[in-house]
Amino acid sequence: MDKHIIIGVAGGTGSGKTTLINHIKDIFGNEIITLCHDYYYKSNDHLPFSERVKLNYDHPNSFETDLMIKHLRNLKNGEPIQRPVYNFVEHTRMKETITVEPAKVIIVEGILIFENKELLDMFDIKVFVDTDADVRLIRRILRDVQERGRSMDSVINQYLTTVKLMHEQFVEPSKKNADIIVPEGGFNTVALSMLEDRISTLLKK
Repeated sequence: MDKHIIIGVAGGTGSGKTTLINHIKDIFGNEIITLCHDYYYKSNDHLPFSERVKLNYDHPNSFETDLMIKHLRNLKNGEPIQRPVYNFVEHTRMKETITVEPAKVIIVEGILIFENKELLDMFDIKVFVDTDADVRLIRRILRDVQERGRSMDSVINQYLTTVKLMHEQFVEPSKKNADIIVPEGGFNTVALSMLEDRISTLLKK
């Protein structure tokens, strides 16, 4: 057993992944760090803003997953990383980075993290958060309007043109790779208790 435990938390947009992770972090505190796949969106700074807006951000090719894998290996080796910072309003990566120190438990979160075989093989526990599509859409609208500076029209248009299609093509099929499927994410107290027990057991080994 490696000294560092890596947990993958996947699921569709707005499924409740963050709520689930926050509950786990409340339990284990400083023993946990989180890496979001969203941090690793490609910069696309060679394109003007008008073109960046049109890109499909729900396809595996929109992420620099190789860099995330490299960073996870660094963290497992006890080495700090400089993780990217992504600007969701401008659709590009910022120049600054954030230093992330290693921790006993590393949680990796994202809609497509179970789609990449190399990344999938790094996870000690694979959790898929499963939530109805209408609930996920409402949550995505609220998040993107309130936190990411988007208009409601643009969020709905993006959902209908790319998000829904990519979910059906990539996200939903990746559910079969999960060890645990959690309906309703962080609101599922039974699943949270199971995860807490599993993480505690791995930490004691």
